[in-house]
Amino acid sequence: MTSTTVAQTLRDAAREYHDVGLCVLPIKADGSKAADVRSWTPYKVTRSTPEEHDKWFAPGRTAGMAVVYGSVSGGVELIEFEGHAVEDGILEAVTDIMEASGLGPEWDAITTGWATESPSGGLHLRVRVTGGPVPGNTKLASRLAREDEYTPEERQRLAEKPNSRIIRVQIETRGEGGYGLVEPSAGTVHASGLPYQRVAGGPETIPVLAADVMGAVREICRMVDSLPKAETPKSAPRDPRPLPGGQVRPGEDFEARVDWADILQPEGWTFVTQRGGTRYWRRPGKDRGLSATTGHAADRDRLFVFTSSTDFQQEVPYTKFGAYALLHHAGDHKAAARSLRGKGYGDATPHRSLAPVSHLPVHRPAPPVDGALALHYDPEQEPDLPEDPGPQARPEVDITNEADGIDGVLAVMASGVLPGLYKRSGGPCWVDEDDQGNPQLVQLSSDNLRAYLADHLQTYTVAKDEESGGTKAVRTLLNPRTCSTILGRKDWPLNKIKGVVTSPVLRPDATLITQPGYDSATGLYLHPRVPLRRLAPEVTLESVAKAKHIVLGQMLADFPWQAPSDRAHFLGALLTPIVRPYFHGTTPMFVITATAAGSGKSLLKDAFQYFYGIASTPWPENDAELRKAVTTQLYTTGQPVVALDNLPNGHIIKSPILSALLTEEVWRDRILGSTASVAMPNDRLWIATGNSLRTGGDNGRRVMWVRLDPDCPDPDQRDGYTVGDLRPWLRTNASTVVAALVTMVRGWVAAGARTVRVRKGDYSEWASLIAGILDYLGVLGWMADRDEATAMDDELQEWQLFLEMWREKFGERGVTTGEALGALKEYVPTQRDELPSAKQLGHWLKARQGRYFGTHKLVQFPDSHRKQNVWRVDVHDSNRLPTSRT
Repeated sequence: MTSTTVAQTLRDAAREYHDVGLCVLPIKADGSKAADVRSWTPYKVTRSTPEEHDKWFAPGRTAGMAVVYGSVSGGVELIEFEGHAVEDGILEAVTDIMEASGLGPEWDAITTGWATESPSGGLHLRVRVTGGPVPGNTKLASRLAREDEYTPEERQRLAEKPNSRIIRVQIETRGEGGYGLVEPSAGTVHASGLPYQRVAGGPETIPVLAADVMGAVREICRMVDSLPKAETPKSAPRDPRPLPGGQVRPGEDFEARVDWADILQPEGWTFVTQRGGTRYWRRPGKDRGLSATTGHAADRDRLFVFTSSTDFQQEVPYTKFGAYALLHHAGDHKAAARSLRGKGYGDATPHRSLAPVSHLPVHRPAPPVDGALALHYDPEQEPDLPEDPGPQARPEVDITNEADGIDGVLAVMASGVLPGLYKRSGGPCWVDEDDQGNPQLVQLSSDNLRAYLADHLQTYTVAKDEESGGTKAVRTLLNPRTCSTILGRKDWPLNKIKGVVTSPVLRPDATLITQPGYDSATGLYLHPRVPLRRLAPEVTLESVAKAKHIVLGQMLADFPWQAPSDRAHFLGALLTPIVRPYFHGTTPMFVITATAAGSGKSLLKDAFQYFYGIASTPWPENDAELRKAVTTQLYTTGQPVVALDNLPNGHIIKSPILSALLTEEVWRDRILGSTASVAMPNDRLWIATGNSLRTGGDNGRRVMWVRLDPDCPDPDQRDGYTVGDLRPWLRTNASTVVAALVTMVRGWVAAGARTVRVRKGDYSEWASLIAGILDYLGVLGWMADRDEATAMDDELQEWQLFLEMWREKFGERGVTTGEALGALKEYVPTQRDELPSAKQLGHWLKARQGRYFGTHKLVQFPDSHRKQNVWRVDVHDSNRLPTSRT
């Protein structure tokens, strides 16, 4: 078509359009194509007036013009071909199809009635529809945009969402409730700055078509749509997995061997024409127009029906097998497959196995990093890391029979191919992380085990294959009852896990665990808290000196230690998680206390958090709650350090539960909410923090003191530290500090791992080991606070004073409890500041008989004259053996 010059003013054009019954609107001259009225909604039902046209299109006004389509303009509808659709040959294709379908005369009337060329090269065609309503705006045909057509905004959208579809509409209508720009709109009305030009006819020659004919025109326009359409389960069976040996299913064989004419023509469909690979069909009972296409989609030859007057679902693609199933078996694909097999389609399929599926990826701790800050890092000596084997096929287990299924699962467990599954006293477990990255040992319930095996096994049952007539493997999850049966066993063929460590640790043979993951030699699982640093294979005196400087000369340099022993004790505590597997027995609890708030207790506690991870629990109200808290920490958490945090100011630590915890190597208790009891290794380092803490009872012998005394008001306002603010320094250097602590232990091992014998009751092995390391490092003060520690035991001090005054008052004479109580009221130990009765004091004396408080001890003996037992206080003489007296 060629453009026809229309020399009109906007006002003249408005008069022309109004005279033929069209509703006219002004358009803003800003390229937006928006109506230049406050609201154009009223004009959807009421035509604009000549008076409004005079105002809108007065001389000198820069505006465009549009026509409102639909009933307000006498049933006029616009068909718009976009510029790229014309360039793509879509207009030519539609014209050819129209002529072949019998709608050539009507289409010729449309294209020559009133045609306008848009500034983008598109074509606007108008039709007046009679005998039915004009539909609303409708997109008839679209395609995916080519890459060279993408706008910057579309490229950004694809960058953010790579699976997005960028679509170009090629044919659409403007109908009821829509409007379109018309000539002589020009200039800034359109973003291109170009005009709208009339290329054929005019508003007085708009063709008139019946609603059903116009519907057929729209259907043909839809047939050139090239957007991929989704199949439905009814229109096409789900893409099946290939059968073993390349066997072919009946539906697949039918798809390959049958032509669409063999399916459609027996049902009364008529082949009309073919253009390229697309064939056009007319439904039964229709004498012109088109109803469906085949071969139009680029990926697969499918039937696409555009009318609702058939057995097929409108605008849904059908495969040949899907169409056959609908026409002959009401959409039942299984029945259709059986029928086709009976007609000789497809291969025999005696059994269909599961397709192999690889293991899900398992989270593993990151391997050691190169460690630019590591002590004496030697890139030439990096250890070889295990190769990643890549995805592994999941083992298959037939669970058709439950007993065989259990045997199969146990056999896979024994094969060692299941990642991350271990056993401990309570049964199978795995290592997990909480939201803060702390390791957790999760005991498996029936649901946990079922979910785990679903991820790592292909469990299936054997069932009849209705489609092939043979059998097939059907993916099936284990029955919860089966999982419960497996969990109910006495033992499981899994690696035993003894615990989780969060830093390199010393094995009993004095070698280091440095590879993240499970260590078969010890049963420990290394889940590093910080990136591990690779160290040179040989430790040197220079590296040990550097390690000491990092820990003592930088990190701990400015803490207000009350005595050298406090710094030595804290360093011993920092080293304990690394040497924990090397010695037997438990460790005492480290009590970090200070004379005032803000002295640095929390910083010392947080050092454990940065290096190893720490499980914190508030100080319980009573011993029953303390037992629950201890069991919870040992059973569910993996951090090697547990903190009883922020004890009340001046609190006296006195608890039989704590005494038992600090001496028992294995902690046994009932799981909260369950009747089951578990036994767990008590391999944690326990710490407590608070101001002015003291001990009582047996707890005094089971603690190591770390005392801070800033000796100044407002200690939290101190400044000028060697490393600045410690917490940011710890965040940056935690990995290096762990490397330094490991280097200290490595140096001690390389020097012969000599211990220094010291006595600390049940903790003597550990105390002697730490004493040896600190002696190697030249750190003084280990356990040099015995006198101060005694002074911090309130009960010891109270009873020592009581016995000293008893001895001073009565000498070696035996007295009754009543006599002692009457003569020493101001010195008798109290309970909640209340004096005991003579009977209660007698119970207290019996509980402490033979125990030394300082150099004094209680002795009970019978008095033959009084016919009763009496008490005396003996004083220890280191120069002679004590004598017994009656």
